[in-house]
Amino acid sequence: MKTAKTNKPLILKYFLISLFLSLLLLFLFFSLQPAAPRTPATLISTTNVHPSSSSSASSAVSSSDDDGLKIRPGYSSYDSYIQRQLNKTLNPKLRKIWTTRDWDRKIQVFSKFFDELKRENLLSNSSKALSIGARVGQEVEALKRVGVSDSIGIDLVPCPPLVLQGDFHNQPFDNETFDFEFSNVFDHALYPHKFVSEVERTLKPNGVCVLHVALSRRADKYSANDLYSVRPLVKLFQRSELVRVRKVDGFGLDTEVVFRKKNSIQRS
Repeated sequence: MKTAKTNKPLILKYFLISLFLSLLLLFLFFSLQPAAPRTPATLISTTNVHPSSSSSASSAVSSSDDDGLKIRPGYSSYDSYIQRQLNKTLNPKLRKIWTTRDWDRKIQVFSKFFDELKRENLLSNSSKALSIGARVGQEVEALKRVGVSDSIGIDLVPCPPLVLQGDFHNQPFDNETFDFEFSNVFDHALYPHKFVSEVERTLKPNGVCVLHVALSRRADKYSANDLYSVRPLVKLFQRSELVRVRKVDGFGLDTEVVFRKKNSIQRS
């Protein structure tokens, strides 16, 4: 019995020493391991560019030619695109609204726009004017009512006598035909560069183009592109200079952009 009592403290002493040495070895093992290299922190910008912002998209993401103008997907062919547009233009309910309830209301609004352009010498009674994508002709009628008698419109579906049949990707007019062109359907262009090149082809030198576009909303399900800033328009109008940009309230379109076609370069 005496020997057993003497051995217990001795065993406990050896156990504590072993535990201490084990902990010490573990500490030394981990403390001597090479430290993993620290990766410097990277600041990731999540800046959102609002569509109505005047800043270009390149301020938040890498710049590309398509910044600010996006073509909507879903068209397998040009024919499918045309059919999509005709689904709106030929909609009997819409055509009834355009020719009845909306007729006078839209003519009054367009007349105010055109009167303001006349006061700024961007439009005159002697101008030969074209409305692009004129539907049933409210814009053409408004031009005539403010004194611009030589006015006509084009659309995929004609509406005589105000609107001729025509595709704005390939206008049915000669070069340098018009002094003034107006459109509020730029968002329906599947090929914006063709839309603009046709405007510049059919405008006379010093002719004026006025576009009403949406920068802060995506409203029309029939639109073929989305525009987020004026910059892509400036890039597309290679033969014209930007006159001004202003906010408007034009049936869901919030921005008016005015271009003037440059004179032809004179050779010495």
